[in-house]
Amino acid sequence: MNEKLADVIQTLKDEFKAEEIVFRGEHTLLIAPDQVADVCRRLRDDLGFNVLSGITAVDYWPEGEPRFHVIYLLFALEENLALQLRAPVPGENPTVPTVEGIYPNANWYEREVWDMFGIKFDGNSDLRRILMPYEWEGHPLRKDYPLGYEEVQFTFNAEEIDAKKPYAQE
Repeated sequence: MNEKLADVIQTLKDEFKAEEIVFRGEHTLLIAPDQVADVCRRLRDDLGFNVLSGITAVDYWPEGEPRFHVIYLLFALEENLALQLRAPVPGENPTVPTVEGIYPNANWYEREVWDMFGIKFDGNSDLRRILMPYEWEGHPLRKDYPLGYEEVQFTFNAEEIDAKKPYAQE
């Protein structure tokens, strides 16, 4: 591991009680949801992580606590370092603080995560749908979101499917 990255990780582990996870050479720090903004501010201001390249989430349903992980992808361009942050969030009222004031491009990423997963970002200046229509109900990337589909027509069910079509010929 890069010595600079090791120092950054150790600093965050000491200051924020972060837990380090290493998988295939990628380093992830597990942090408390209420520390997200403080960790990001420290990374940007003091440790050189000047780029937020994405925010996403994972739904671990039917696991309830934590149901979600909000994931932040950060880069230090001058040092060529990458770091992930993960914040475990409960299924009931999933909320994390916004990092929009630290990384302005977080606004759109946070809107997307809210739209798809229903995770709220406290303090976001414009938390509204960005991908789905405004009148859409629910959050489609949640694992418990009801799936709607059209039954596929095969030879064994062709008559049944044709009977359901409003344009079926008699």
